[in-house]
Amino acid sequence: FLIVLGLLILALGLLWPLLGRIGLGRLPGDIVIERGRMTFYFPLMSCLIASLLLSLVFWLLNR
Repeated sequence: FLIVLGLLILALGLLWPLLGRIGLGRLPGDIVIERGRMTFYFPLMSCLIASLLLSLVFWLLNR
């Protein structure tokens, strides 16, 4: 289990630049508040999609 988890984290780390290009992190539903020099960013929709994808992967692995 830990080896599979490590491989998933490695794959995510290698694909991180590609994920930025396809718009993950700038989806409708992601909250960005800019006030002066402060920026608050809360990736709500990105987190929901990532959670759904990870749930699907783990469900398929347990099947």
